[in-house]
Formats: sequence, structure tokens, C-alpha cells
Amino acid sequence: MSEKFDVIVIGSGPAGYVAAIRAAQLGLKTACVEKWRDETGKGVNGGTCLNVGCIPSKALLDSSYKYHEAKDELAIHGISTKGVDINVPSMIARKAQIVKQLTGGIAGLFKSNGVTSLFGTGKLLAGKKVEVTDFDGKVVVYEAENVILASGSFPINIPPAAVDNDVIVNSTGALEFSTIPKRLGVIGAGVIGLELGSVWNRLGSKVVVLEALDSFLAIMDQQIAKETQKILTKQGMDIRTSSRVTGSKVTGKEVTVTFLDKDGKEQHETFDKLIVCVGRRPYTENLLAGDSGVNLDERGFIFVNEFCATNAPGVWAIGDVVRGPMLAHKGSEEGVMVAERIAGQKTQMNYDIIPNVIYTHPEVASVGKTEEQIKASGEPYNIGTFPFSASGRAMAANETQGLVKIIAHAVTDRILGAHIVGPSAADLIQQVAIAMEFGSSAEDLGMMVFGHPTLSETIHEAALAVHGHAIHIANKKKR
Repeated sequence: MSEKFDVIVIGSGPAGYVAAIRAAQLGLKTACVEKWRDETGKGVNGGTCLNVGCIPSKALLDSSYKYHEAKDELAIHGISTKGVDINVPSMIARKAQIVKQLTGGIAGLFKSNGVTSLFGTGKLLAGKKVEVTDFDGKVVVYEAENVILASGSFPINIPPAAVDNDVIVNSTGALEFSTIPKRLGVIGAGVIGLELGSVWNRLGSKVVVLEALDSFLAIMDQQIAKETQKILTKQGMDIRTSSRVTGSKVTGKEVTVTFLDKDGKEQHETFDKLIVCVGRRPYTENLLAGDSGVNLDERGFIFVNEFCATNAPGVWAIGDVVRGPMLAHKGSEEGVMVAERIAGQKTQMNYDIIPNVIYTHPEVASVGKTEEQIKASGEPYNIGTFPFSASGRAMAANETQGLVKIIAHAVTDRILGAHIVGPSAADLIQQVAIAMEFGSSAEDLGMMVFGHPTLSETIHEAALAVHGHAIHIANKKKR
């Protein structure tokens, strides 16, 4: 008889590996199944995020920005540079080393916490049994008291621009360019498209971003979105909204893309590389046996309740494969919640306060509701904004683009949302997220003492501006 576990997790991305570690910490006998293999064929943990997603893309973003800074931005500090060059293979190798270190780190964490690694493809059978097919084709069926599905997501392909992994690539292929494309096309102006476009734009590519929607970053607060588009355009990215791709033709080592512009006229652009970044789908292929008892919703996600329990007793699902934003940190916290609920705790998760970040430079970050959402709900609200151009710390760092925006309820003053485009936005937004978790008001933030000079003072000033009390800018009259 095969080994039996208290918990088996299928998938070791940020949702799965965190769930496995937390379950093991709580004394549950835990195994984690992972199908990912490195270039040598060896099984590795970390899923999309660590192998071809969050981590490698941030490595390239940081490397490319340091090159751009050394080449174009140090002169203002009195630093002269000559002959600055970028070695793309070395940059890619550094990225690969970071990935190797972090994925190896998960293996170490599994070992220290007593999590059993099972490399191969996992499939949920009826009765909470998990079939694991290893890399050699050997099949073993394990039994579990609880199964956590954390299979993640994969890039969406579109027929007009079929990925060939050479000239036309998805987000994975865009992390492996060996040379800098002179002309780079990006289909999709979402998080991934903007980040990858930024990398190669800084390195010298002429980047054209084609977005089918009429508005830029439609899910973001539109004041911040417009400011972001202005900044990225100034950096050299050619962002074209209302541009629906209808076809593409690869000729040799270049691709010609056909698209309809905002007036419905057919246009053509030729690129050396084309990145398709039009979103991701939940990964459920061969994950569920027909009699597993687990249902999918109308969009192909695994159906779960607010605690990530499926309709099959003892089966849970977390991360990109369930409803909600496809964010690594959202999946990780779901993993903790599920592990603790399996152990008998009453852990809950606040889905209203999940930060979202775009790692362009400057960064874009948000938490809570946008002004458009609040306006549509009919709630009365006040807004406070503060530009980084009025921050002494931002001036000292030559990082003055962007602003902080805080929205509070006009009656209760409770913070409803915060939106930032600017330096260290990813870190600054967390300050507001913590405040919101504890039900803070804009006045609460305004009464706190912030260190000086710091970028976080922009949060303080925006909170003061909600009531017209900002110190370092002229205040707008409140309605």
C-alpha cells in the first residue's frame, strides 16, 4: 500500500510551497508534488513565480535599470561614465543563478520542515487520492486526509500571434533573449507586458506596446494610470491603446503584425521579436479525474468558497487556479489560511486589502478601491494627493516622478484605497495596507510621526491632504 499523508499539495509555487511548509509546521504529515524541471531534467520547486515569473523578471528589471542609470542618469550626481555596455548573456546568467539559489532554498526549507517532495505530475482522483506520475513514467497513488490544489496558471495564447518560441514568444521566452532586439513588439499593456517591455526598452530596444482596450491599465485608478502612461511614454515606450491585433506573419527573423487602430484602420508594424502578454489561464489540464468531485466555474477556475474549500470534502484550492487576482502573495496567504484551517484553526483572509504592484521604474502600486469604483458605489469620499516632486528625499535621489493618492470615506474618514506611482511604491503601499487592515482613518495616518527625510513622508502628506492639511504643498479646497 502506498504512503498516506495528512496533506498532499499539488504544485510548489508561492501558494503550494507555503501551504506545505505551514502544514508541516502545524504537525501535519505533508507531501508536495511538483512537475517543474530545470534545463538538466532535474525536478525543482518554485513554480512559475520563481522559475519564469516574479523572480527572474525582477532580476532583469534591476539589471536593466542599473545599466540605464549608469549610462544616462549618473551625470546629474556629478559622476561621469564612459563606454558603459551591457553583456546580455551575463545578465541572463545572473538571473538564472538567482533562480537556482531560490528554488534550491525551497528544497532546503522542505527538508528542515519535514515536507516530502514528490517530483512528477499530480492528479486528483476520487476519495482524496493523488496519482503521481514521475519523470520516468512510473505511477504511484497516494492517499491523503486533505489535498490542496495549487497548480498555478499559464500564459494565454492568441491565434493571430501564435507563439513559435523564436521570433514570437510569451513571457517565458522574453526572459531568455540572448541579444537586444532592435524592434520589440509587446501585445498587451498589462503588468507583465509593461515590465518586460521596460527591461528591453532600457537596454535600447524600440518598444511598441499594442493594447486592445481603449484605456491604459483599466483595472488601476485612472489618475495613476494616466500618470504612469505619461512617464513610460517619456521613457521611450510607444504605448498604443485601442489596437487590436488581427494577424502576424513571420519572415525569417522578423515578424510583421497586423492590427486595427482606434479608427478601425488596418495598420502594420514589423519587429525583430514579439512578446505575447495577454493574460494567464488557470492550469487544470489533467489535474482532476472525472470523478474527483471538484467543480470548475464558468471561467475555468476551480470553484471554492471564501476559505478556499472546494465542493469535494477535504479538497482545497489556492493561488492562480482559483478566483481573485493572480498574485503570488495572495496565493501564499491562501496557503497559510488553508493549512491552518486544516489544523483546526479559524483563520480568515481579507481579500479587500491585497496590494498590487507593477515593477516598472518608477513602480506602480495600489491597495483597496479605485476612485472609479468608489464613485460607482455612491459612497462619499475625499482625496488627498502628494507629488514626489515635493519630497526632499525624492529630490536628493533624483526620483521625483509620480504621486501618492489616498482616498478616504467622507463621513467616517476610513481609508478606502491608496494608489502610488513613484519610487519604492511597492514598499510604500504596504504602509497604507497595514493601516487599512486595522481600520485606520486618514487622520490616523496624518497624526503619525514619519521619519525625515524619507519617501514615506509622501504617505503622511497625502493623508494630511485628504482634509486639506498638507504642509509641503498648497492644499486644494475641499468640497
